[in-house]
Amino acid sequence: MRSSKHRASENNRSISGQMYTLHQRLYHALNLGTRFYDDNTRKWQSTDIEIQRHVVRSIAAFLDSISGDTIHHPLVKDSVSDMVGALVGILQYRNGSMLNIAANVVEKLVSILPNSVVQPYVLDLVDPLSKLLSPQVNIAISCVTALNLILSNLNSKNEKAIWEILEETETVAHIVSNIQYTSGGMVLSEHFQEMASLLSTILWRWPPSRYPVWTDVKLMKTLEAIFAKPDLSVKVAVLKLYSALALCGSGAKNLIENGEAFLQIIVQCMGRSHPHSVQVEGFRLAECLVRNEENCLKLLSLFGEPIVNAIVSEMSKQNSLSGKAANDQVSLLVEACRLALITRWAGKHHIYFWKQGIDRVLLGLLLEDFHDNLYQDVLSLDEQMSIAHKVLSANYLLVLRGYIWDILGWLSTHCGEDFNPNTHGNELHLNILITCSCLAFVDAIRKWCQICQNDVDAFKSEPASRAVLMMIFSPCKYIASRARLTLSKILKPNGKEYLKHVLHTLSYTASGSNLGMPNVLKLVINLIGLTCYSCLPQYQRHVIKGEGIKTLLVLVKWCLENDVHIGRLSFAPHLHNTFHERSCCWVSTEDWEGKDIPLLYSLWVLAELMHHSARNILDIFAGEMAYTEAELVSKLQEICIDTSTPGLRWYAAYILSYFGAYGFPSKIGKRIGKGLNEKEYVDMHLILTNGDSLSVHGVVLAVQCPSLLPSKELHVDENTFDGSSVLDFTRKSCGELRKEIRLSAHVDHQALMKLLEYVYWGYLQAGEELLKKLKTLAKRCNLQPLLQLLCRKSPKWGTPLPSSDLSLALGPAGLPFSDIILEAKATEVMCWTCSFCSLSVPHMHVHKVILWSSCDYMQALFQSGMQDSHSQTIKVPVSWEALVKLVDWFYSNKLPNPPSGCLWDNMDTKEKLCELQPYVELCWLGEFWLLEDIKEACSKVIGSCLDSARHLSIKIIQIAANFSLWKLAEVAASYMAPLYRQLCDSGELEALDEMLVDMVRAASVRLSQEGGSNSR
Repeated sequence: MRSSKHRASENNRSISGQMYTLHQRLYHALNLGTRFYDDNTRKWQSTDIEIQRHVVRSIAAFLDSISGDTIHHPLVKDSVSDMVGALVGILQYRNGSMLNIAANVVEKLVSILPNSVVQPYVLDLVDPLSKLLSPQVNIAISCVTALNLILSNLNSKNEKAIWEILEETETVAHIVSNIQYTSGGMVLSEHFQEMASLLSTILWRWPPSRYPVWTDVKLMKTLEAIFAKPDLSVKVAVLKLYSALALCGSGAKNLIENGEAFLQIIVQCMGRSHPHSVQVEGFRLAECLVRNEENCLKLLSLFGEPIVNAIVSEMSKQNSLSGKAANDQVSLLVEACRLALITRWAGKHHIYFWKQGIDRVLLGLLLEDFHDNLYQDVLSLDEQMSIAHKVLSANYLLVLRGYIWDILGWLSTHCGEDFNPNTHGNELHLNILITCSCLAFVDAIRKWCQICQNDVDAFKSEPASRAVLMMIFSPCKYIASRARLTLSKILKPNGKEYLKHVLHTLSYTASGSNLGMPNVLKLVINLIGLTCYSCLPQYQRHVIKGEGIKTLLVLVKWCLENDVHIGRLSFAPHLHNTFHERSCCWVSTEDWEGKDIPLLYSLWVLAELMHHSARNILDIFAGEMAYTEAELVSKLQEICIDTSTPGLRWYAAYILSYFGAYGFPSKIGKRIGKGLNEKEYVDMHLILTNGDSLSVHGVVLAVQCPSLLPSKELHVDENTFDGSSVLDFTRKSCGELRKEIRLSAHVDHQALMKLLEYVYWGYLQAGEELLKKLKTLAKRCNLQPLLQLLCRKSPKWGTPLPSSDLSLALGPAGLPFSDIILEAKATEVMCWTCSFCSLSVPHMHVHKVILWSSCDYMQALFQSGMQDSHSQTIKVPVSWEALVKLVDWFYSNKLPNPPSGCLWDNMDTKEKLCELQPYVELCWLGEFWLLEDIKEACSKVIGSCLDSARHLSIKIIQIAANFSLWKLAEVAASYMAPLYRQLCDSGELEALDEMLVDMVRAASVRLSQEGGSNSR
């Protein structure tokens, strides 16, 4: 602190006399306990309780004198270092009578001073406060509160260092112990709430802290018991704690599996019988639990109707509001609307939403003075447009608009074909909602045309536009027809002018090479606009005449060549949830639209235009186009093969149908298709009435087209096999299978051949003359995706992709057709029994045709004529764990991944090595069996794991060397390079032979030359 008269006089100019006096008292008090050193440094040293008490009171008095006008005064800033130093020293002394007082002052200091002033000192404060959480210390609530306040306001720069302190002091474990201790009392004290709040803060900010908490069975039972008690303030604390745990996908799954009684309490917390604070946290926890489809549908299967009732009931509260809604009520409405986005997944809960009158509720959120009896049952479209104009011009609950449009869009997407709005709701309510969204959409187009970018609010424009798109293409006849009629009416005055501008904008965008953030929104709105235009008959000719197809092909090429990946989060701000930003371990299937929205919408419009130009497909490519017909077909096939986004693959396949290709090309289909062409290891013959026959593989039909097989061929009775020998299963099953299956006289030979192409390859090529017969056959075989493409029906949003995965063949469906066994290398004593044979070592019943088509080594072995080629068992020189992954890849073209996120981070070194060992084995087998794809995939998995656990590299490099996998050894060496000096100093490199040490040394030198750094 400054002590000269000059500086004191300078500081005194803009502060009150009282504040200056308190500062002087503080200065003198600090001098009593501060020791000064020769290098002009000073440090708090006093252990005298009275001096400590005097200093703490002086700090508190000075802090109380600070006002908004003086908070940035130099006198204040210059005092912070000494105040913090004294408080840290007092906390470290751990005198019971002083801890509470000192911690209270720390809390006051952090609360009063600007965050930018406090941040340089948080490391100093967190260390002693976290050490005070030890069960051996009589903890003052103020210590917990002060630490929570510091961590809540922490900036990202200090997070890593703070987490290291919390780990070193075992803060999480101590908090858990204290929670269990305090919960044992008759009354749950404030102590428990503060502890739970601090733990929630830590769990939210640092994902590695979550695993030890949600895996603590004793703690979870304690929390469940506390949660069931009636104390509302405690309920809020526990709900927040559960929400923080549910940020971990594995933790959320664990909570859902906790039992129906626990989940029922969560649902009850969302009800109106609870106060606002409990309801908000109840909704937030539910949102955390249903972030992927699997969890959502599981929860809805148990409490679907009560959850929907709670959502709709809360969204209906706006009817009781007068004037401007209170902030707490609006926050609760936001949470209810966020949870209502569970409508993005199909399910029975949609019926509950309509049953609860969701159309009326959504309209009430748009229109402040809305009442059911305000309008007559029948209004003309013009009258509805007048109401819609009133809605859009009002500023009522604007923060909810994005959610309202999204909910409306999802409800329309998953609506049944014959849905009647009058069954549960009111036709007028739905009509006005449709009109409002169409008007908002056209208004967005108009503003973009007028270059009023500042007037285009993403909250209003994109969600409303998207809702219109989803309603126009809704499977519900009523919604689709009503949306098209309404949009046509609104577009009638200026629709052609807007269309010209949309086409011009898209053409200009596709010719550019860089997109700024505002242009992303503009691109998406215009693509949605063109999609909607393309389904309105009166505009289709104008779109094509305006070179719409040419523009779209340029856009498709631009997206593919520039690797444009844009997800909806980049232009739909209402979907951002800061609480969820620190999630971990969530594994979810990719959204139907994925992260390639410009490409998806471009293909969508192209599909619509080609549908209406089906007779003139050749004419489309007559002029100068971005792609020739052959090039476009090739690109669409690549999209089907290389992308995982369902929507993209569906529209690529749909467009391909106009070029005579029907289905979904895939890598595994390309492999399995060889079996149909080569006729190797066929075990069945399909006999037509004219005597012609087609040779097939029962296992492929059993999985991909079971309708072609008699039902008894698919039944497996485990009791049939007594396990008397290894060959029992194969002999008995093959003996009971029917080798010839006679087909109906209605089955056409050529159509059947094409259908088998689809079954094996995943797609077929056929001329128009064969389509009628193929449609009949596909319908009888229940191949709905193929039938949809043959009929050229536009894909519906959310339609799942047909699977090319043959993994079902490893279960009961494929067992009757198994003709060979893969036996794993015995690595340790393992108790093993098989229901279908007497083999007592780990093994799998598989199919020669799959092995033959997937592995060149197996193909050569089976055709070699050697003894092994006739054996019923093949010994694979890898462990059981590696064999399972290998077979999964053969049957699905997917390599199972090791545990990730919290599960991986909390494994010890031995467990992690056990997880990686099978991938190293498969890398070696990949070289031996010529499996380059699986070798590459395993190398990527190992590299990814080493990236998060570099200390494993020294073990992996040894294992790789033992297998002579020198490329993998080089990868491990590159991960060891930054640690080279540290490894040298610790002596860990002595475990390696000289060649491996040289490899690591060379990697370290390369790193230094490239500008990297070596760690000590």
